[in-house]
Amino acid sequence: MVSDAGSIHTERWTAALKGAGMDIVLFSITPAPDDFYEKNSIKLYFFDLFRYKKEKNVAKFSRFISHVKAVNALKKVIREEKPDILHAHYATSYGLVAALAGFHPLVVSVWGSDVYEFPEQSRLNRMMVEYILSKADRVLSTSNAMAVKTSRYYRGDIGITPFGVDTGLFRPCRDRSCGERVPDGEDTVVFGTVKTLSRKYGIDLLVRAFAMVKNRLADKDGHPCGARLVIAGGGPDRKELEALAAELGVGDSVIFAGRTEHDEVPRLYDRMDVAVFLSREESFGVSAVEAMSCGVPVIASDADGFREILAEGAGVIVPRENPEAAADAMMELAGNPSLRHRLGEAGRMKAVKYYNWQDNVAAMADEYRNLSDKFAVRGR
Repeated sequence: MVSDAGSIHTERWTAALKGAGMDIVLFSITPAPDDFYEKNSIKLYFFDLFRYKKEKNVAKFSRFISHVKAVNALKKVIREEKPDILHAHYATSYGLVAALAGFHPLVVSVWGSDVYEFPEQSRLNRMMVEYILSKADRVLSTSNAMAVKTSRYYRGDIGITPFGVDTGLFRPCRDRSCGERVPDGEDTVVFGTVKTLSRKYGIDLLVRAFAMVKNRLADKDGHPCGARLVIAGGGPDRKELEALAAELGVGDSVIFAGRTEHDEVPRLYDRMDVAVFLSREESFGVSAVEAMSCGVPVIASDADGFREILAEGAGVIVPRENPEAAADAMMELAGNPSLRHRLGEAGRMKAVKYYNWQDNVAAMADEYRNLSDKFAVRGR
């Protein structure tokens, strides 16, 4: 597997596939932040492709040489490990190194910005993505929406392998021993989100929508509830978002919970009545699936991934870049506990049906078996 060792997605895929009986070797061009792979007995090779970024005046030639060295390092790993399949996660960077290594069968999984943003930045970038995908023997996408986007650069069949959730870990609080709910006040509706704090994910829009909700509640005599907002996740925009909350007069009602370990995220959803995701772009939206799996009703923007996940009445969709519409939906759910309950149950059912992690891992294993069988018949 050629993938980012620092990504939770890579950690989950490698550990799950190893648990399914496969021998997994990881090659990364970014370092692992901890000893996860050592603890899980997953062999990790690391080549610092981006060391050139530490130089003051980076020449294009340095970048080229660094990529050539990364390809040679991967070729050496391939000779030593003799894999049956090479699987690159993220078409650009990782996909490029894997494609240039020349090994087959090659699987390339697209992740989002590699097909949504990168190829639209320049003609050269588009040609690079087309080249990488043309070298793949199998292209995989997390969602149907992202597969449609990928089809602009690749004409072959695209498999769907959702990045789902552990529906046993992420399940309604009432279905597990999760302790007492964090007290926020008997008549307080808690909105929340778990996302990286950056512009792409629209946290600023959520803060603005929440401020509107607070103002409407203050102006509406006899409304049955108050409101609080929990924002979990790290990222570059935290200080700006804290300043925005203070500027809008809701600083005391917005809790910035910071980064949370993956296994502790269900605890965050335990304290939420409604999860809100207002991303400006979203190719899949695993955070929304996690909330759904916990039985928490979801409001989300009409980004591609969310529209697919929340179809069939599994949540509420609002227009992007429209905090007023988000505030309307938040107000409706704030005052309607029975609607929250219905949406929560519908979301849980859909998460279990389509995004059960064990089923997703089995689907990936099937992709590997089918590709191996095809190459065994064809001969390398």
